[in-house]
Amino acid sequence: MVMSLYYSCTDYPLLEKPLWTGLSNYTRLLHDHDFLVGLKNTLIYIALLVPLSSGLSVVLAALLNAKGLKGVGFFQSALFLPTLTPLVASSMVWMWMLNGKYGLINRGLAGLGVEGPNWLLDRNWAMPALILIALWSIGQAVLLCFAALKEVPTQLYEAAGIDGMGPVRRFWHVTVPMISPVILFNMITTTIGAFQVFVIPYVIFQKDKGGPGQSGYFYTMCLYDNAFTYQRMGYASAMAWVQLLIVLALTGLMFATSKKLVYYRA
Repeated sequence: MVMSLYYSCTDYPLLEKPLWTGLSNYTRLLHDHDFLVGLKNTLIYIALLVPLSSGLSVVLAALLNAKGLKGVGFFQSALFLPTLTPLVASSMVWMWMLNGKYGLINRGLAGLGVEGPNWLLDRNWAMPALILIALWSIGQAVLLCFAALKEVPTQLYEAAGIDGMGPVRRFWHVTVPMISPVILFNMITTTIGAFQVFVIPYVIFQKDKGGPGQSGYFYTMCLYDNAFTYQRMGYASAMAWVQLLIVLALTGLMFATSKKLVYYRA
């Protein structure tokens, strides 16, 4: 990390000795079109994925925790298996499923009388497609919420029922507060992972640099291009440090806002 911080203040083309340039790499970021596009797309991706992933994981965990549900082990395995699939392999499968002409998703929509979009070639649909792929792999977050639900005291539900609360109010006023620490953990880890998203968009859009209109071009892809395609290791190191500071700031913001929203029984 110390060497990376040093390189971030140098012009370092890998095959030559680094030349000290001060803060020029950091000031250059403010005028780099690819960097600004990657940062913008990444922040949009985080803003959409984190709430969707957190909310969906809680809902799916609640469904798994429902009384009388048969085959819980099967559904747990079905939700968790996508997290074990190699990212390159899953990217290739999703490229086929999201194909505008022959994809399985558009064929299913056609059967319902709906004309599916050209997911990976339309700049308006590239981001939703990537978010859909990310939501396919929320099994770990679901299982964490499921485990947290098992720890909620049944006496609280009984008391809520005596007070006349229905299922929705019990879920919102009892379940969510009791598992809020796990929800916060999932939000933080999802944010960190989303800011580092690389493999799936890189494999899907590797031939045209982030897809149509660079709508699938993310921060880490820009960092990778500068480091290993253009051999600007000093510039890429500066991007890495900016990425670290942004992630720390977002994590700190979530911790600060969670003081009034997260309930710790201890």
